[in-house]
Amino acid sequence: MSNLAENVVRNSEAGQVDRGKQQRIAGISSVLGSTIEWYDFFLYGTMAAIIFPQLFFPLHDPYVATLLTFSTYAIGYIARPLGGILFGHLGDKIGRKVSLIATLIIMGITTVLIGLLPGFAVIRIWAPILVTIFRFVQGVAIGGEWPGSVLISMEWGTKKNRGFMATLPQIGVPLGLILGTAVTSLFIAISGDSFSTWGWRVPFILSLVLVILGLMIRVNLLETPSFQKVLNEKEMPKLPFVSVFKEHPKQVLSGVFSNVSSDIAFGVFAFYTTTYGITHLGLDKSIFVNATLVGAMIAVLSIFITGYVSDKINPKKILGFGNILLILWAIPFFYLLNTKSTGLIFLAIIVAFIIHSTMWAPLAPVIASSFPAHLRYSGSAITFMLRSVIGGGFAPLISTYLLHTFDSGYAISAYIIVAAVIALFALRFVDIKYHKED
Repeated sequence: MSNLAENVVRNSEAGQVDRGKQQRIAGISSVLGSTIEWYDFFLYGTMAAIIFPQLFFPLHDPYVATLLTFSTYAIGYIARPLGGILFGHLGDKIGRKVSLIATLIIMGITTVLIGLLPGFAVIRIWAPILVTIFRFVQGVAIGGEWPGSVLISMEWGTKKNRGFMATLPQIGVPLGLILGTAVTSLFIAISGDSFSTWGWRVPFILSLVLVILGLMIRVNLLETPSFQKVLNEKEMPKLPFVSVFKEHPKQVLSGVFSNVSSDIAFGVFAFYTTTYGITHLGLDKSIFVNATLVGAMIAVLSIFITGYVSDKINPKKILGFGNILLILWAIPFFYLLNTKSTGLIFLAIIVAFIIHSTMWAPLAPVIASSFPAHLRYSGSAITFMLRSVIGGGFAPLISTYLLHTFDSGYAISAYIIVAAVIALFALRFVDIKYHKED
């Protein structure tokens, strides 16, 4: 055991730990930290749809500029497995808390740097190069944040509410999207025609305030009982990510493919839909920004309810039900968008977010509870991040290609349906259980 890990356990065991208080801090910390990280991450996705093509790739035609912009969006997902391996190693060897503080700081600094980055007109080729590097670093940070938030919340939970505690960080996704979308809408209104020069920058720079708030809460959080018990009783592997692939390949593969559809759906519903509405339907971006905002608000309640139900019903069954709903909604979704009716567009996006919530909430306990505590950070991180690369990272890019090739949103519907069918098949091989270390 490392000296730092020994100190973590010693400090945690000094005096009687108020488990109820730590559970509350863990829940608040996981939601807030996840919200901040996803606010930063989604802010890029929103700006990628409405401002980055002309800001960083102005020498290309609109189709190529969009492809290049969503390529940088995809890079953020490609970097996630690297972050999962790095912070998973720290989380399984040193502690969940250390990794979570590091990811929050890295994400905040990188987001502020994006907000300060000059456009192509000022620094030429360095603009797209630097924004790509910053996006990569964002992906690395997210690669460590999600599993850490899930584990520190789940492992402070009890056997009766562990599933619900594991889903709390999932609420941070729609909350981050709400916050990012709301701030973007606010500064679109405030800056007006100046949005493309300075208005878009302020939401990125404001991330620094959120990071400071998140750190203030996380420093008061102790390590989880599961991690303390593992450090006391079990020799830790030298390279946790190697042990994950060696000892639990089935859990990784089934976890990746049974959850890939949720990320593809979110990439389409939350991000590509705005581009589709602007470029293909010729509608104003505010319709889709506002519809996404309402959908995300409703998703917060949906995830909360689904998380509560996951302790009553097997989360694996809930995940399967969500995929079935996704198959049924994929075609009506684009049919309603194509009507160009504001009300029906809102309906399409709101229902899409509710369906995604039924997959997103149980995803956390399904993945995290598939691994023993001594490999849980690395196993969860690798599984979650690999599904992200295959799923959401390329969803806007593939959707752009499909629309350009077939000139129909229904081609994207087929893409979503195929992903959901694959997920249902892989779900048969998922085996979730809580381990003796807990």
